[in-house]
Amino acid sequence: MSQKTWGGRFSGNTDARVEAFTESIRFDYRLYRHDIRASQAHARMLAKVGLLTQAEADQIIQSLDEIRADIEAGHMEFSIALEDIHTHIERALIAKLGDVGRKLHTGRSRNDQVVTDVKLWMREAIDELDLLLRDLQKAFVELAEREREQILPGYTHLQRAQPVLAAHYALAYVEKFQRDRDRLADCRRRVNILPLGAAALAGTSLPIDREFVRAELGFEAIAANSLDVSSDRDFALEFIFCLAVIATHLSGWAEEWIIWSTTEFHFVDLPDEFCTGSSIMPHKKNPDVLELTRGKSARVIAMLQQLLVLVKGLPLAYNRDLQEDKTAIFDAFDTVQSCLVVAAPLVRQTRFCREAIAARLNDGFLDATTLMEALILAGVPMRTAHETVGQLVRECEQRNCRLEQLPEELFPRPEVKASLGVTKALAAFRSYGSTAPAEVDRQLQQWQQRLR
Repeated sequence: MSQKTWGGRFSGNTDARVEAFTESIRFDYRLYRHDIRASQAHARMLAKVGLLTQAEADQIIQSLDEIRADIEAGHMEFSIALEDIHTHIERALIAKLGDVGRKLHTGRSRNDQVVTDVKLWMREAIDELDLLLRDLQKAFVELAEREREQILPGYTHLQRAQPVLAAHYALAYVEKFQRDRDRLADCRRRVNILPLGAAALAGTSLPIDREFVRAELGFEAIAANSLDVSSDRDFALEFIFCLAVIATHLSGWAEEWIIWSTTEFHFVDLPDEFCTGSSIMPHKKNPDVLELTRGKSARVIAMLQQLLVLVKGLPLAYNRDLQEDKTAIFDAFDTVQSCLVVAAPLVRQTRFCREAIAARLNDGFLDATTLMEALILAGVPMRTAHETVGQLVRECEQRNCRLEQLPEELFPRPEVKASLGVTKALAAFRSYGSTAPAEVDRQLQQWQQRLR
């Protein structure tokens, strides 16, 4: 018999160049555990409905366990002639069991088999990412606790804007990564729909029991339309989109700390263990981990574009183009996973340069907006107060001084001078979700409890 699962229709051997062009074993081998698990569930179902005897199903299940052990021990030799991991496993099963092994593929197609395996893998990938994101959140919560009293300049347009607590800054990333976790959890719901049983595209005339397989594999629901699910990759698009958003969050944070670690800013002291030096400049301490995190985000975004372009013009149902989905899925996951693995320890070991931050904290008129709001509270219309403070800032620039150093007679309401200074400006915040110390303490306690 032909080594190909589809060889009966063909009279000649496949051209070696075609085999090399069409193989996917070099990247889909990582689905072996999921293929074996799904095949074992399928075998149990075939025995339940009478398409296999129980003895045959037991033989298949035991042999698949042995094949898994062989793969994990490095004993299976992968060949492009067998195209993919699914064929490798089936051929190994047939080599062990003969005709009994040839019965396993009853009632399924490689189309629904492959997408089932990918979904089983993706559920695990999402769960792993959730744990990594949670650990990164905990690292930022620890940073918030460690730097609880530290005041930072907050920026818009990369210009100094208003004072914020370092804890408030750290908790901003906790919020971002929580949205990432929520998106992944929502994506998982659509991943967790069983494709197996759709067969090639139209289902099967055999008396299979899809509900049995669903329960065996822990899927929440069964795909309702065989034509749809045999070629559906919406779940993969959504997964990579979630990864792309995570990557942009990581990239923005990396960019920030790259800037903050410069001599010009000197806000953070990065741990030596997460930096590298220069081959020619002996004084250099380069933030390579952060730079690579920023750079690797491009790969993930590109994988989303790859998959979008891949599926944009495909007619129903399955087309071989979809073999290329796994390169995007695996690459995007591997890239984000590698970034998350180093992110949490880097955050835990980084320290804020408190003295350097304090030395320049009063630069940049961080208290100007609070002064404007103090005038508003004193009865001055908002636009008038805005213009007045703008004029006072211009006066400061001409005198090379801070707002609190201006003479009292320049203020339309002398009592508002009491609001000036970064510490006082910070203490004036009161709105929900703001950088007000009481608000930050409340949110910090909530996140500590939530992530405990």
